[in-house]
Amino acid sequence: MKINIAINEIIHFIGIGGIGMSGLAQIMKNMGFKVQGSDSSASKNTDRLNELGIKVNIGHDKKNIKKATMVVISSAIKKNNKELIESINRKLPIFKRGDMLANIVALKKNIVVSGSHGKTTTTSLIANILVEAGLDPTVINGGVINSFKNTAHLGKGEWAVIESDESDGSFLKLPITYSIVTNLDKEHLDYYGSFNKLKNSFLSFIEKTPSIGKSLICIDDNNLKSLLRKCNKANFLTYGFNKKSNYQIINTIKKINYSIFDLKIKLSNGKFSKIKNIKVNLLGDHNITNVTASIALALNIGIKINTIKIALKKFSGIQRRFTKVFSIGRREFYDDYAHHPTEIKAVINSARQVYKNRKIICVFQPHRYSRIQLLEKEFASSFKLIDAVVLCPLYPAGEKKKYNYSQNSFANLISRKSKTQVINIKDKNDLKNYLKKNLINDEMIICMGAGSISNWIREIGSELK
Repeated sequence: MKINIAINEIIHFIGIGGIGMSGLAQIMKNMGFKVQGSDSSASKNTDRLNELGIKVNIGHDKKNIKKATMVVISSAIKKNNKELIESINRKLPIFKRGDMLANIVALKKNIVVSGSHGKTTTTSLIANILVEAGLDPTVINGGVINSFKNTAHLGKGEWAVIESDESDGSFLKLPITYSIVTNLDKEHLDYYGSFNKLKNSFLSFIEKTPSIGKSLICIDDNNLKSLLRKCNKANFLTYGFNKKSNYQIINTIKKINYSIFDLKIKLSNGKFSKIKNIKVNLLGDHNITNVTASIALALNIGIKINTIKIALKKFSGIQRRFTKVFSIGRREFYDDYAHHPTEIKAVINSARQVYKNRKIICVFQPHRYSRIQLLEKEFASSFKLIDAVVLCPLYPAGEKKKYNYSQNSFANLISRKSKTQVINIKDKNDLKNYLKKNLINDEMIICMGAGSISNWIREIGSELK
């Protein structure tokens, strides 16, 4: 559905504090639209919006939309939301974030990054390469890019780099020039109903990429590899460690603060070329594949390899992606957004590859009852390479406790499946006391989760210091 928006509209975002919503709101504000919004609680995102001059009401109330002429909602907004009900009663135009985003970027050449994991890092890497190439892209990302100090950037160039949202199917609405699919995992089945329907949506996404562009697919992922056999048109290139990849990762070297690797590229004439000594300040095989996706994309749109290498060396990362938040003596505290078994194992593997004998403790905050129920055994076996798990209370993210979840039972399952010590804590203060009493020296503490754990560890850190 096409949305024609006049500059004098007052556009109200319900759930404006979400990563995707806040980024879109910023872009539209910078384009000259009148934007306001509301959210259930204050956050770094709402603080950032206020600093940009976007009015944000904390708490949902029908009074908040008194002057609004149009409403944008996130997929997290429930049907009984007071502002949504009032918008319906007033017959205001109501659009999902995906619809609005699709129209905002309709006149750009779009690089759309999709996948179950690694989207934010890949989007950020591509954005940095395009900036280094002088292309000044518009960027809408799912995390704060350190070089931008923001999740979004309105560029003057013709390219847009967009992290897609497959949670509600809206990624299929985005206009695509080039696309990337990082992997495919069991996620968002509450919306899709089955894994097969999710896979079919990704197949539609890949096939939607026009012939003037390309879809870049990671074939290290078995689900994607099998999906490619069903594609009606072979308008894609592959990347990964797999020997059959068009962009094959070889000769990896992993250090404490960086990774180095070579790329073997299969040319259209059947011959091969090689790019040597690609260096990036990221750890882990999963990040090396994300870097490879960004290189393959950049080469396909004509960016020179020297420019790409310079951009990768300058890349300063994304917040909440294995981010070191503070140290106390030789004890180091890291923050990571990982909230799915695949992500947890990737972070732990990355740490263990370079810190072979160091004691690693994971502070894990489960996210959503439905996710734990669906993947309980996968979660429980994700911590095999670490020395201890500190298990926090589950963060429901708005879900009601309609699932049979017990923190004690989950802790016992982790202990059995991962064969590691598990410590149950009941709240932030309990976590602080545990860290005070039990840390000795030279431990690495990795805090993981998509809920409040990031704020917890920063607040605890200021007290521990």
